[in-house]
Amino acid sequence: MDPFPKELIVVGDRVLIAPEDGDEQRTRVGLYLPATAIDSLAVQTGRIIATGPGDPLPDPTAFENEPWKIEERTAKHRPLQARAGDHAIFFRKAAVEITFEDKVYLVVPLAAILVLVRDAI
Repeated sequence: MDPFPKELIVVGDRVLIAPEDGDEQRTRVGLYLPATAIDSLAVQTGRIIATGPGDPLPDPTAFENEPWKIEERTAKHRPLQARAGDHAIFFRKAAVEITFEDKVYLVVPLAAILVLVRDAI
């Protein structure tokens, strides 16, 4: 057992995806992909494991006070539409494959995600 456990942290507007196995025409969530998309590997599907915090937003009050009076503020981010547990269809070329603790994941920028499938609450 590792004395120093590691945590995978997703940054910015990226999402961590566990790719779905196989090149089936129908995804696990019931979406049909055209043969041209599958054959050319233009798109891929997978389940979102984690998301980054989103793009940082500028603080409009940052310059209102004198520099010596500035208090430490927490960063604000524009939230992502993607959530952990969603299924995503994304451009395969934009994905970066990584292996973490013997599992294969894909890191995908939010802009490369075409569609999200979310279970109704």
